[in-house]
Amino acid sequence: MKRYQHLAEALESSILSGALHAGDRLPSIRAASISRNVSPTTVFKAYYLLEAKGLIRARDRSGFYVVGPESTRPPEIEMTSAPDERVFNVDVSDRVLQVLGATMRRDLVPLGSALPSPELYPIPRLSQVMASTLPKLSVWHTVDDLSPGSAQLRHAISLRYHADGMQVYADDLVVTNGALEALNICLGVVTQPGDAVIVESPTFYAALQALERNHLRAIEVSTHPRDGIDLEAMERAIQRYKPAACWLMTNFQNPLGSLMPEDKKRDLVALLQRYALPMIEDDVYGELYFDSRRPLPAKAFDQEGLIMHCSSFSKSLAPGWRVGWVAGGRYTQHIMRDKLSLSLSASAPAQVALSAYLSRSGFDRHLRTLRHRFEWQRNCMLQAITAHFPEGTRTTYPAGGYFLWVELPKCVDTSRLHQMALAEGISIAPGSIFSSHERFHHCLRLNYGHPWDERLQTGMEILGRLIAQQLECGDHSTDEIQQGAIP
Repeated sequence: MKRYQHLAEALESSILSGALHAGDRLPSIRAASISRNVSPTTVFKAYYLLEAKGLIRARDRSGFYVVGPESTRPPEIEMTSAPDERVFNVDVSDRVLQVLGATMRRDLVPLGSALPSPELYPIPRLSQVMASTLPKLSVWHTVDDLSPGSAQLRHAISLRYHADGMQVYADDLVVTNGALEALNICLGVVTQPGDAVIVESPTFYAALQALERNHLRAIEVSTHPRDGIDLEAMERAIQRYKPAACWLMTNFQNPLGSLMPEDKKRDLVALLQRYALPMIEDDVYGELYFDSRRPLPAKAFDQEGLIMHCSSFSKSLAPGWRVGWVAGGRYTQHIMRDKLSLSLSASAPAQVALSAYLSRSGFDRHLRTLRHRFEWQRNCMLQAITAHFPEGTRTTYPAGGYFLWVELPKCVDTSRLHQMALAEGISIAPGSIFSSHERFHHCLRLNYGHPWDERLQTGMEILGRLIAQQLECGDHSTDEIQQGAIP
């Protein structure tokens, strides 16, 4: 452990034990460096880490002050969702398009955006790498390895798997046009029209759109906001409906932000093996963890090749470059064949530039900075919810990614709130788009992946006021907002 981490731990212990109280001013960076015999940089890094955890806050021209461990957080959502455990036809695309089409405007406060801010990514550096790399590129390189993808990039990705103790080799990987293409190809490999697929509840709307497009049916399974899908409920669904596959996010699930513990991932893999059930693992947020190490995906415990592990650089390094991949296990050849017939290959220049960037060892440094930013922005959003949202509001406390799931009082209709917020220049993602049968009417997903500034702070204040307006009106327009949200 580094010196700044030791210092941060000691200060955190003082805050949690009550030796330091909310409102106490910490010593200045200069004073702390002298009293503790460490460098000012060490003190600054320790304070920055505590600020990212929401334990202290900087005040302009005044220094750092203790916030306290819980005073800035709303109550946590504790209950597992309780969906109707039936098979549903899916019809969400029009609803999702209507909501997302409105959130794409750059003049809106992007609380409902699906993407983090591109300002937080090294896009200029990537562009420089591409500019310096492409002139040296053989013309034949642009047509080499078309379907599986660049051999150099696949090797670089496999090295990151090996660093986490996973035996995934370059030949196990297929490079795709973003993770979404990987996920859709995998879905097509293991299903036929009319099949049922297990998803979490609530679930990522793009998974529902993929099911709809492929004429598949959804089985929404109870999911805990902290540790993921309910395995007992999942096994009941497997026995009753004989699904063809499951599509799950075990690390920082969208929209809940839940993180499945490792022992539960082992149990999940054992369940898959028991029923020979293929799993599509969407792991695009796995690198965005706030703890000391990357959480392993369920793929790490798969000895039979049942899990198709999908990820991309879009959330971690290069938004908009659309370079993803899949470690396909026993399905790799089938995935490669379908990739070839679907889109031939991902962008060769983007693959070459990314492999060159990864070889220069700047990726992990960028990720450390990005994680700190997201954690700090999460805490700012939690503080704003506490300050401006009504009593009865609950949230998740994600340990990674950049989404919060918010549960409001049950008489609030977030689809109506979405329209009210747009009129004020604010986007949100209403809860109903995260279910095949329009549940979660009093919930919403908020994005903390944008730099926290006065604009976002004001947007949260206005959103809180709009929620209060609905409560004052006693609006019960959606049949008491249709039961079944969390809890």
